[in-house]
Amino acid sequence: MKNSGQRLILAIAGAIALLIGVALWQLRRPNTETSDHASSPATTAESLNRVAVAALGRLEPRGEVIRISGPTGERIGLLEVRRGTWVESGEILAYLESHAERLAERDLAASQLAEAESRLIAQVELSQAEISEASTRLQQIERPATFEIEGQQATVRQLEVELAIEQADLERFQTLFAEGAISEQELDRQQSKASQLQERLSNARSALVRLETSRDTDMLNAEAQLRAAEASLELSRIQVAVDSARRNLTLAEARLERTIIRAPQAGRILQVYTRAGEAISASEGILDLGDTNQMFVVAEVYETDVTLVQEGQPATIVSRNGAFSQALTGQVAEVGWQIFKNDVLDDDPAANADSRVVEVKIQLDQSERVAGLTNLQVDVRIDVSESSTLENGDATTNAEPSSPVSHTLENLQAQPTVQHLFAPVLTSFASL
Repeated sequence: MKNSGQRLILAIAGAIALLIGVALWQLRRPNTETSDHASSPATTAESLNRVAVAALGRLEPRGEVIRISGPTGERIGLLEVRRGTWVESGEILAYLESHAERLAERDLAASQLAEAESRLIAQVELSQAEISEASTRLQQIERPATFEIEGQQATVRQLEVELAIEQADLERFQTLFAEGAISEQELDRQQSKASQLQERLSNARSALVRLETSRDTDMLNAEAQLRAAEASLELSRIQVAVDSARRNLTLAEARLERTIIRAPQAGRILQVYTRAGEAISASEGILDLGDTNQMFVVAEVYETDVTLVQEGQPATIVSRNGAFSQALTGQVAEVGWQIFKNDVLDDDPAANADSRVVEVKIQLDQSERVAGLTNLQVDVRIDVSESSTLENGDATTNAEPSSPVSHTLENLQAQPTVQHLFAPVLTSFASL
């Protein structure tokens, strides 16, 4: 046990000596990783202390440049504007060559609709007159017939009363004749009166039935004529087909409108590509339109710098070729949501032509000075001092510097041979 303890002590002492030697060798030899670690804080500090982001950019009007086009292959019949003209939203820019033909079609459809409406009015008036006539005839039949029937009913009632009286007298005469109070001649006269009244009552009742039957028949005929007149009115409305003519006019107006090129928004005509008599090209269209009352700069900021850019930051814009002498100012209005390959190329042949950039829109304060310089290449400088200061504070709080000794121990632990032979000892020193 004692010998084994001594051997263990000697082994530990040898290991410690070997560790010290390796450590000295590591400290003496040049280490690229150490130099990288040493330079990293400086680079980080440099990026965190930035106060501006520089980028290339181009001028464009508010809402970008709008390419106004039309049906491919159609010819321009009349161009109403020229380059530099200011137009309002909905204003006519050009007429296609087919405008005259479509205008004639529209006028024909309009005249057809007017004729159909006139026929409809005439048919409706005629049918309404027939309806009024049938309704009047119905009233003429109903009222007089009703009065006549009522009069005949009164006659029947009167005859019924008179007959009842004569029959009562006849019964009394028959009683008197049986008693010998009156002669047979007087009895015969009373019987004749009762018979005559009975005949008159029968005739009155027959006349009443005839009147009621005639009235009912005439009423049915008049009502049928009224229904026929009403049906004729509806049939006239269907046959005239005003709705179809109106739809044809709507279609003709839509086709006519397609031959008129209008401005989708207010703006200035920046360029004209197709003039009267020329066919519209699919690639060029007719003209370019832009709202130059408010100009913007589209700055192409490198993807590594875009995190420093925020809306509202001030920016300074200068011309690369002297298109305007004094620097322009503006504010960041929008930061793009996508990363693109840069479109604005630097004049420097050594510059990176395949950079990955984010488009940042800057609203200018002096739009009138560059209203006629759309697509001009400019240099942009965005003041990002505020965002850099905030990020610098966060980075300083989270940073933890590492000592040379701990860095050396990490390098030793990364060596496979040292890990295999002296893993326990390295672990003990690492914990210290």
